[in-house]
Amino acid sequence: MTPSLRPPPPISDAHKALMFPTLTPAQVARIATHGTVRAVALKQVLIEVGDATVPLFIVCSGRIDIIQPSSLGDTLVVTHGTGQFTGEGNLLLGRRSLLRAVVSEPGEVIQFSREQVLALVQTDAEVSDILMRAFIYRRMELIASGVGDVMLIGSAHSAGTLRAREFLARNGHPHHYVDLDLEVDLQQLLDRFNVQVADVPVLICREQVVLRNPTNQQIADCLGFNENIDAAHVRDLIVVGAGPAGLAAAVYGASEGLDVLVLEAGSPGGQAGSSSRIENYLGFPTGVSGRELTARAIAQAQKFGAQIMISRGATSMTCSRKPFGVTIEGGQRLQARAVIIATGAQYRKPPLDRLSQFEGAGIYYSATFMESQVCSNEEVIVVGGGNSAGQAAVFLAQTSKHVHVLVRSGGLADTMSRYLIRRIEESPSISLRPHTEVIGLEGNEHLERVRVRDRSSGALQTLDIRHVFMMTGALPNTAWLDGCITLDSKGFIKTGPDLTPDDLASAQWPLTRPPLLLESSRPGVFAVGDVRGGNVKRVASAVGEGSIAVFFVHRVLAE
Repeated sequence: MTPSLRPPPPISDAHKALMFPTLTPAQVARIATHGTVRAVALKQVLIEVGDATVPLFIVCSGRIDIIQPSSLGDTLVVTHGTGQFTGEGNLLLGRRSLLRAVVSEPGEVIQFSREQVLALVQTDAEVSDILMRAFIYRRMELIASGVGDVMLIGSAHSAGTLRAREFLARNGHPHHYVDLDLEVDLQQLLDRFNVQVADVPVLICREQVVLRNPTNQQIADCLGFNENIDAAHVRDLIVVGAGPAGLAAAVYGASEGLDVLVLEAGSPGGQAGSSSRIENYLGFPTGVSGRELTARAIAQAQKFGAQIMISRGATSMTCSRKPFGVTIEGGQRLQARAVIIATGAQYRKPPLDRLSQFEGAGIYYSATFMESQVCSNEEVIVVGGGNSAGQAAVFLAQTSKHVHVLVRSGGLADTMSRYLIRRIEESPSISLRPHTEVIGLEGNEHLERVRVRDRSSGALQTLDIRHVFMMTGALPNTAWLDGCITLDSKGFIKTGPDLTPDDLASAQWPLTRPPLLLESSRPGVFAVGDVRGGNVKRVASAVGEGSIAVFFVHRVLAE
């Protein structure tokens, strides 16, 4: 360890064993033939922050320091010795390096390219378990410690700050957050990057690029999320949407040998990705957060070679000929022999004056750790009677002063799982207000008061509540299709047996066979998850549909 380096942050022994395992000599010998053995010299930099091509190194002898460089002083993250290896989640994602790897003791290493690592984890189950577990836990630790190549300067009172933090968090990108409302001595930092308080949120990438109130797309570009994706390549399958259904399709498609590209307009995970805890998903008896489930699904998809394009949503589709063409934000046109549409649905926005003004500044459409921090020890309102609303209410009750659940109907029995209803009934911090709706929003830059009405009595009430979580109804994300395929009366995609003879005649169905299950009115275009008409609004259902659709994609590609 170089004396000038700051010491690494403390890590529990249990986490150390998972994050920094040591390969046995037999394991190293078995996989050595997949890489290149090379000597390394003292102080040699093997990986630099921002490198687009990031190899993996296994240490045969000597030592490698992993360092987070900073103008405020470099920090030692970990030192790898014999049998240990470099790398974390970005290696699988094909993204730029977050950290520096430098030789602190000369010796010999085995070097693997990203392609060699992907081949290794797909063919060697034992080594795959070790590498994948380490990559996942290392990424989790980087996120928890705020170690990475991004600094975000913002304010809890800024809607843009909340959006940027949520985008980074849901994409699993480690970053250091500086809160202007809490930090007392920030002027030196602001002066160094020529930043004004009015510029917030400000994103600083690798201490080189300064973005003032950036869009999600600008953040993705700055961090190089999509750099390694070849837009000109014709793929077997494009999956539009990276919620549970789309990610399941990516995992099963890529694992079965298909060339898969996933397009995501915002952040992976869909509505499920914003859930604080999903407790009725098979295999997770203690529950799993939407973010954790999403991160694991992305790691699986990347392991099998699927690519995910972030913050590049589909804007139109050419479906009259093959290969199908999907145009994305920015005008690029991507091509594939089959398409799975998994764009999901969004919460219905009530027709309230000033709603858009308060979005992110008192009005929220997800209830994650970040939102819970913003409204800690305050009263909040959750609008909606579905499982998402129930999960939000139970989660927010842990940190909020009180949670008011507003539903237009007489109760929750017809729309919410029983286990969530019982949690709400038994919590002294949650009040159910049936037959109640929000009719007005008041405030200046931030929401300050909410007007509600009792639908039974007509009584009006003004509540001094600054935080409202809207989780009502569902509108399908199908506007971009613009008549390309047949929709039902509510805008959801009709598939399989739901397509009538008149639907098929109108769409000029060209085949003698009927549409396959989950197939739309266009052969080779499928719909899964919440965007599909008749879909059961459950995570397990979405995952099942995504995997089943891949089975039918194989049939279509063989036609």
